Amino acid sequence: MVQGVMGMKTRGRTDVCLILCGLLLWFLADAARVRAAAEEALALCARSVVPALFPFMAISALLVSLGFGEWVSPHLSGFMGPLFRLPGCASSALLLGLVGGYPIGAQTAARLYQEHLLTREEAERLLSFCNNANPVFLISVLGSGVFGSVRAGIWLWLIHVASALLTGLFFRGGKRGRARVGPPPAFPCRTVSLSSAFVESVGTALTGILSVCAFVVLFYVLASPLKGLGGGWGAALVGSIELFSLTPLLTPDRFGFVLAAFCSGWGGLSVLCQTAAVLDGTGLSMRSCFFGKVVQGGLSAALAVALIALF
Repeated sequence: MVQGVMGMKTRGRTDVCLILCGLLLWFLADAARVRAAAEEALALCARSVVPALFPFMAISALLVSLGFGEWVSPHLSGFMGPLFRLPGCASSALLLGLVGGYPIGAQTAARLYQEHLLTREEAERLLSFCNNANPVFLISVLGSGVFGSVRAGIWLWLIHVASALLTGLFFRGGKRGRARVGPPPAFPCRTVSLSSAFVESVGTALTGILSVCAFVVLFYVLASPLKGLGGGWGAALVGSIELFSLTPLLTPDRFGFVLAAFCSGWGGLSVLCQTAAVLDGTGLSMRSCFFGKVVQGGLSAALAVALIALF
């Protein structure tokens, strides 16, 4: 049996190596287009990704370091406990994730776990619904830019928020997800200085944004051949891989609206890799995050279809 398992792992590793060799051959054979796609992705990072994410990553890390989770905990414990069976401090990851965009929510959840404010099981359940798209991207880029309507962008944002909360209810758990009873645990007093916390937070944000941009560039290049497929299926395949690459392919119609809602909820393989990067070294599993994005994508599409049917 052990030999069988080892054989399966060896075959899987061989298949991956063959796929990577194929990618290298493609990169060499079509070097000009690959370089052009990489240049577009780097320009996109400089124009949109870094300005939209880096300030939020730095400030969210600083907030957690200075005790934002403990401060907000008593104010929102009545909301997080009954609905999601999580302590009130988990609301900081949900709030910052909804405002800051991918992968701020996951980064904040990981910091809460590292600060011993959440158990591992609580942090992994939180990861299933706290990692969300930037409202600026939904309202400005998709709403105004693609659909020519701020109102459409606001609806996309409301769908996204609703699907995130519904996903949290889906993953609230049974007996394992019971809310804490009794007094909250005594957290150690934060003695970290503002200057040291600020320097550490900016450094953490810099490392995080470099990882985000690296994955955006790589998956933008990998998704570039799919753009030539055209039609709804081509756009759907691109959006399932890299969210920013989807924007120029969306059509301002009902199908485009549903596809935008689904892909924003799913996030794409690029977002999953960005999340894995910020979780690296924390000991938290990506399993619940992956299934959470699958559920959120499906719920987002269903809510978009229902909204279209109503109007």
